[in-house]
Amino acid sequence: MNNKTLYTTIFWLTCFSIAMGYLETAVVVYLRELYYPSGFCFPLTPIGPDIGMTEFWREAATVIMLIGAGIMAGKNGPQRFAFFMYCFAVWDIFYYIFLYLILGWPESLFTWDILFLIPVPWVGPVIAPCLVALAMILLAVTIIYAQINGQSGKMIAREQLIMIAGILLILFSFMWDYIEYVQLNHAGNSFWSFDPDKDLFSEAAAYVPKEFNWKLFIPGLTLLFGGVILFAIRVAAVKDRKPAVMLESDIKQES
Repeated sequence: MNNKTLYTTIFWLTCFSIAMGYLETAVVVYLRELYYPSGFCFPLTPIGPDIGMTEFWREAATVIMLIGAGIMAGKNGPQRFAFFMYCFAVWDIFYYIFLYLILGWPESLFTWDILFLIPVPWVGPVIAPCLVALAMILLAVTIIYAQINGQSGKMIAREQLIMIAGILLILFSFMWDYIEYVQLNHAGNSFWSFDPDKDLFSEAAAYVPKEFNWKLFIPGLTLLFGGVILFAIRVAAVKDRKPAVMLESDIKQES
């Protein structure tokens, strides 16, 4: 893929992701009109099984579409991964931009939101997923930059492990408060979103988030950005080397 084709691909992926962000916003606008006519707030309103399962699978379909966009646009594994992350991040950011333009919500970056439903509801302040999206864009740009400069764009094991550890901490931080509430107040009840025999959020009729688990999120975000930065430093270092003196071990590491 030459540079002109690459930039054209990124342009259309950006357009696609922004459009998907608007579609996501439109669905949420309809849902809030149905379930939160006075404006979205906690506690969450239980949603009947039919709509609940529709919403669960809609979120799964959204992720599949973003993965599909990355796979179709990319020419190799690292590029497909980069395009998927880029699409996901742009979609997520513009979802909140359009919500603010249409509904004037969120009131601030620290407004609580229901972030995702799979496999359990995720909750957190709006700033949290936006920061993760910025890390995803930085990683995607680094992979593409590496490939433009003749590198494979693959991460080595150390970088992968650091980022995976960060991602796991971030995911736990999103799910922690909701799971803790259900365990403390509805012991024995299932907190999984996928249950066609019950109302979605039925176990959270009185749930109001109290405190986001920054003790998990901040270390997780630090590890995520740290892994990306280590990868970016290595990519830059390899680019600055002269090909004639590049060691065989470096070539193997890049592949």
